[in-house]
Amino acid sequence: MKMNHSKAEFLVLRSKTKTMRWRKPALSESSFRKILSIAGVFILLLLVAIFFSLVIASFPSIWNFGIRFLFSSTWDPVKSEFGAFPFLVGTLATSFLALVISVVFSIPISIFLGEYSAQGSTATFIKSMIELLAGVPSVIYGFCGLFLLAPLVRILEMKLGVAPYGVGIFTASLVLSIMIIPYSASIGREVISLVPSDLKEAALSLGATRFEVIRKVILPYAGSGIVAGILLSLGRALGETMAVTMVIGNTNFIPKSIFSPANTLASVIANEFTEATGSLYLASLIELGLVLFIVSAIINLIGKLIIRRMGVEG
Repeated sequence: MKMNHSKAEFLVLRSKTKTMRWRKPALSESSFRKILSIAGVFILLLLVAIFFSLVIASFPSIWNFGIRFLFSSTWDPVKSEFGAFPFLVGTLATSFLALVISVVFSIPISIFLGEYSAQGSTATFIKSMIELLAGVPSVIYGFCGLFLLAPLVRILEMKLGVAPYGVGIFTASLVLSIMIIPYSASIGREVISLVPSDLKEAALSLGATRFEVIRKVILPYAGSGIVAGILLSLGRALGETMAVTMVIGNTNFIPKSIFSPANTLASVIANEFTEATGSLYLASLIELGLVLFIVSAIINLIGKLIIRRMGVEG
């Protein structure tokens, strides 16, 4: 009876195996790969479509001004003279100054959360506050910058002996730096927490201090990830519109100092797009968007090269 029972179980198992063998899988490997390929091609086509739509819409401006559009400092809708150079300078100045200010805070926050306070209520509270900063609407940052930071900057300008505008590149950079800290700090914390504990323990066993472990082990190992987070925050700063529009001063001239009022590519589009009456005026504003798109792409490509070089050297 035992042999018959075991033989029956064997026959049932073999029949199930045959059924599973001949059953067609719901999603094969090749089909899944095709779906992923289609998704990647779709993203590429979307970027190409955005680029060519901007080129086509801004073609009257490209035809009239050519390369001179990038280097002209005149923006006069009455005379139909348009140049992007003042706004290009304002965009790069505010973004990179905000990046410098934010790095001073984001890297220490990343190290603290990723190394010194990986667990516990303090780390949880700080992480929650960082996530909250990332979710605050940009118009709220603009109001805070206009009513809180601008008066403080005006006092600083009076002490330094410069024109006390209150608004300008410096104020916009301060607002932007607060807005982009969560991006670089969150990514930096993640890559620091992924550093293998064996490396840190080996350095500590050789007599290294906690600071030496951070400086010689953690930061070199996680350097490419930290730079990636910084570049992501830079891309966020380049395209910010509403908060910058409220605190930068909105003047169509080349800024003479970091305290001068200015305009960015995004802010001038937000300010004047609804007022654009002629086709050339509208095309020039769209070409500003095209310039912003190209500048963002170039900076991202440079960042990729830097990250790849750091990864190879590491």
